Amino acid sequence: MRSYPAARKGNDVDSYHGERVADPYRWLETTTDQETLGWVKAQNELTEGFLRAVPDREAIRARVTELSDYPKLGVPFERGGRWFQFRNPGLAAQPVLYLMDEPGADGRVLLDPNTLSADGTTAVSSADVSENGKLLAYATSDGGSDWLTWHVRDVDTGADLADVIEWSKFCSAAWRTDGSGFYYSSMQAATPGAEYLETNAAPRIMLHRIGTAQGEDELVFAAPDQPDLMPYAEVSEDGRFLILTIEKASVFENQILVSDLEDPSGELRTLIGDFESVNQVVITEGTTFYLVTDHGAERKRLVAVDLDRPARPHWRDVIPEAQETLVGAWFFGGHFVCHYLRDAQSVLRVHARDGRAVREIPLPGMAALALDSDLRWAISGRPGSDLIHFSVTAFTEPGSIWSHRLQGGQTEIVRRAPAPLDADRYLTEQVFAESADGTRVPMFLTRRRDLQPDGQAPVLLYAYGGFDIAITPEFSAQWSAWLDRGGVLAVANLRGGGEYGRAWHEAGRRAAKQHVFDDFCACARWLAASGWSSADRIAITGASNGGLLVGACLTQHPELFGACVPHVGVHDMLRFPKFTIGWAWTGEVGSPDDPVEYQWLRGYSPLHNVRPGEHYPATLLLTADHDDRVVPGHSFKFAAALQAAQGGDEPILIRVDTAAGHGAGKPTDKQIAADTDVLAFLAAVLPRGGGST
Repeated sequence: MRSYPAARKGNDVDSYHGERVADPYRWLETTTDQETLGWVKAQNELTEGFLRAVPDREAIRARVTELSDYPKLGVPFERGGRWFQFRNPGLAAQPVLYLMDEPGADGRVLLDPNTLSADGTTAVSSADVSENGKLLAYATSDGGSDWLTWHVRDVDTGADLADVIEWSKFCSAAWRTDGSGFYYSSMQAATPGAEYLETNAAPRIMLHRIGTAQGEDELVFAAPDQPDLMPYAEVSEDGRFLILTIEKASVFENQILVSDLEDPSGELRTLIGDFESVNQVVITEGTTFYLVTDHGAERKRLVAVDLDRPARPHWRDVIPEAQETLVGAWFFGGHFVCHYLRDAQSVLRVHARDGRAVREIPLPGMAALALDSDLRWAISGRPGSDLIHFSVTAFTEPGSIWSHRLQGGQTEIVRRAPAPLDADRYLTEQVFAESADGTRVPMFLTRRRDLQPDGQAPVLLYAYGGFDIAITPEFSAQWSAWLDRGGVLAVANLRGGGEYGRAWHEAGRRAAKQHVFDDFCACARWLAASGWSSADRIAITGASNGGLLVGACLTQHPELFGACVPHVGVHDMLRFPKFTIGWAWTGEVGSPDDPVEYQWLRGYSPLHNVRPGEHYPATLLLTADHDDRVVPGHSFKFAAALQAAQGGDEPILIRVDTAAGHGAGKPTDKQIAADTDVLAFLAAVLPRGGGST
């Protein structure tokens, strides 16, 4: 048995629908308390001492650094005849926004986030250029927090205007076409000292007019009597309509309200008034709105909806449902460009304005469109230009920028990032595991070509499984270093995700959430039975909802894994709605305030299913002091409970980063440090064999 820092057990007990549930580590939720800070310091010292003793740690750090040192280029985009692109030459803390006369030009620096803080922990979370290309609205976040502070920069001079907007979250700047102002999402200011814990409810949509103080901003939408509504604002390409997409506590089915900006009354009209379908506005033409929707289409379709006759019987099919899942559509150069997923791999199709299929844009196999820093698909274009750009990535390819001409159909690689890994040495294939109820669960396997299935290979198994989010091929320095050392990378597409349409998502949310854990465990069993590995050589990892996944599987089936690495996980499923934005997840997982839904959550909540004396696999939890998405108290309490319960000799450790948050905007050096420590931990706790070097 190991000796862990003391964690006193308090007397807190809650009553849930007649059941009394103890919460002995409640005090660890107060992350600014001196007792908590002392516990965190002792835990970090313990973890650092363990990792410092790993012989390969510095060699791993050097290799992860080498694999991180390649140019990272965003997709260039155009506004007002000017071109903009984010670039990181390799190891800079944050990417830099460049202004160019044409795509591919050297250009000049417009915004360098690396000058905004000494340690690189101030990130630009959103950068939105006005339609005429003259003004840049950019939002900064400090230390990994979700809180945004908006500034406005003159593109010609590079100087910031006096405009500053605080206490914003989860939005971009939706510019009015004339550049006079933009719409954004505003939250009530947090109580000083509670910025990273306090509940953020009832977001509002505000209009900021350039040259005015924030106190003069105009309220556009608020629903104080419905604090669980999440509104998002955009302005139609022609500038005529303000479009509000409204979700309800992460129920992805949404309402759409629109306001004709040419109408002085500013009245909001209803385009979709219920929460029965998922809908995304692609383009408007007069009063016709083209939407991607899953109404009447399991894997989504594109329809035309007239604002004057918005009832569903009047909808007109433009692009009907296909066999693949439609995850995004854009109107560029007089064409609809549709992004489909076929077994979690990207397919790009071009359609004429009337919906006729024109062509499929060729993409490399086992690849996908990349995601940008806002987790949007990395593709850009304009309605009036036939030139589009997009970025493609794979497990062994860090990304390449492509262009396509919609009129002639020419596709070219504009820039391929120098591969830090020799992709020819590796092979990616897709396999299918059978879950407990017989469902086939797809999984990507990537490995060195010379690796033999002798049951000795260490495996890193990753998944997410929730919130309708599709997991597609992507490049990671950590994963590359793992492959380089002879490991197998397994990336699973579990139910709850967005890979296969609405039914796939529904089969892993709310009352069906257990399916997600069953799918993940089935993948682990497949890996152990396939000849590649064995249970004691399989490490599972995931972040956020994926951290919950790891925690639930760890407590349900500890015998299936040799190591567990949950990042920023949601581990207390009974108290998650009480902090920051946690209430917004109830649409996906349920609410502990509901007696039926409480039973779902209590049944798998990682914190509440830790069993004293159980032999748990080696575990490293990762969290950060400024995580105001999934507050660090989740990981603190789970770590304390696991340490107290551990009946074996395997270590239960926690790594708490400072001046960092949920993950977005993390500086490169901090990412390298975290990747190094995860790989060093796995090197120490997993048996070596197979192709390990």
